[in-house]
Amino acid sequence: MQELLRLILSKGAYVVLFVAGALFLQNAGAEKIWNWTYRGGSIVASGTFTTSENVDSLGFYQISSIAGHRNGDPIKKLHPTGSAIPGNEPHTLDNLIRIDTKGQITVHGFGFSTASGNYVNTFFSDSLATPGYMEVFTTVSTFSELPVTFLATPVTEPEINVEPTARESKDRD
Repeated sequence: MQELLRLILSKGAYVVLFVAGALFLQNAGAEKIWNWTYRGGSIVASGTFTTSENVDSLGFYQISSIAGHRNGDPIKKLHPTGSAIPGNEPHTLDNLIRIDTKGQITVHGFGFSTASGNYVNTFFSDSLATPGYMEVFTTVSTFSELPVTFLATPVTEPEINVEPTARESKDRD
């Protein structure tokens, strides 16, 4: 009887692990890739974001990772949501992005560090005479805040054509 119970429990454990694994794999692919760029003065930055597939009630996606360059300096990593980049305290980041013509990022913006040890917070300022995007750039000894133009677009997945082309159909006949 104990062996039968052990066998049932072990098979039940496999079923639970299988279902959990299948759910993980289904959710693991639930992400959106974006291309982004911004420029201003001598600043040129571009790269990609990875976000959740789901939007919040205001239409924002949560940025989960970033890659790219700022003036040739590779981006090392996304700065954590809810924290401020060094030298720009107490302005915390929310790392949100949305599809919009103006105001794609919030007044909190997104932040990242670079390979050379610098920090960046790019955000939308609605308190300017003409609302627009800004970049805060900090190093160990400097701070700058400059206007930039910013644009991010989701990467669309290519369509897969499963229908045979006219030539393939003719060859099969």
